[in-house]
Amino acid sequence: MMISRLSRFHYNLVRFGAKTPLESLLLFTLIPLSILYGIILWCRNLFYDLGLSQSYVSKLPVISIGNITAGGTGKTPAVDFLVKEFIRQGKKTAVVSRGYGGTFSGRVGVVSDSSGITMDAVSSGDEPFLLANRNPECSVVIAKKRVDAVRKLENENQVDVIILDDGFQHRALRRDVDIVLLDAVQPFGNGWPLPAGNLREFKRGIKRSDLLLRTKCSGDVTPIFEDRPIFNCHHRLSDNVSDLNGNSLPISALQGKQILAFSGIANPESFFDDLEGIGLRLHETISFADHVDYSDSSVMQKLLSKSADIDAMVTTEKDAVKLVSDMFELPCYYVPIDMVISNVDEFIETLSKHIWRK
Repeated sequence: MMISRLSRFHYNLVRFGAKTPLESLLLFTLIPLSILYGIILWCRNLFYDLGLSQSYVSKLPVISIGNITAGGTGKTPAVDFLVKEFIRQGKKTAVVSRGYGGTFSGRVGVVSDSSGITMDAVSSGDEPFLLANRNPECSVVIAKKRVDAVRKLENENQVDVIILDDGFQHRALRRDVDIVLLDAVQPFGNGWPLPAGNLREFKRGIKRSDLLLRTKCSGDVTPIFEDRPIFNCHHRLSDNVSDLNGNSLPISALQGKQILAFSGIANPESFFDDLEGIGLRLHETISFADHVDYSDSSVMQKLLSKSADIDAMVTTEKDAVKLVSDMFELPCYYVPIDMVISNVDEFIETLSKHIWRK
């Protein structure tokens, strides 16, 4: 629970700024560390740019979905969107992920293939399992060294295209397209790299991108960079919720009920705002650290302690893959989240031109 509180404190500090003199002092003392971190990443990128560090070149097209800030931009719905689009086009598609948050310690783990799902969420990590569960026609492979997963897919010769999840800073593997997600409100956070901000590298690194997706917005596109395509998108809650046994009902059935909403994602407040935006009455909200372990008794105790006068619990699909109905006395539902891209036909056409240009 201490990690959860520290994570939320850091998130609020870098997103909303210091509220007290002590917080201002803390932020100031972190700036030298941020500069050092940024310089280290800049040097690393320079080595790759100059060819001093080598990138593996796959025989298959590789599309990376990533961001320049830490967490909260919606990479998983974006990967899911691309998987569904490539499958619609008739292409055999695979997702390669690091499997962050999972317990798998081997070289390469197959989360799913043509035979079905072969790992659980605890082993694989919640995002790879969610993607496998949503897309049974897709192969999902995890590896600490993602080049190992790509080589496995190449050797099996059963894939047409690879989607690299959270790959923008992963320079060890060359890709054909780098798609970078930017938050519409704060695309570069407070402008500082970690830990004084939430940038994963200096913002000039965005020049490596091919396409930009500005999340949490809709409407007309206004340029941030004149030299690369940028598209707007937003995330939409499904019209239906499902319980942990897979039974579905309209989300409107929860309106008027006293709801406890909880989540362990990078930006739980956005999820809570979306629930309230469709008319749900949130009696309580609980934010956990990203990739929270629900087998931790203190986590479940916190949930159960807040369940008085509650009619139902609601969480995200990403959290739900780690939950079972026996954990709760109250009904617990999850809401799928989809990505909606403005000018989607133009986005797909632009993406296709980049993929097949080599």
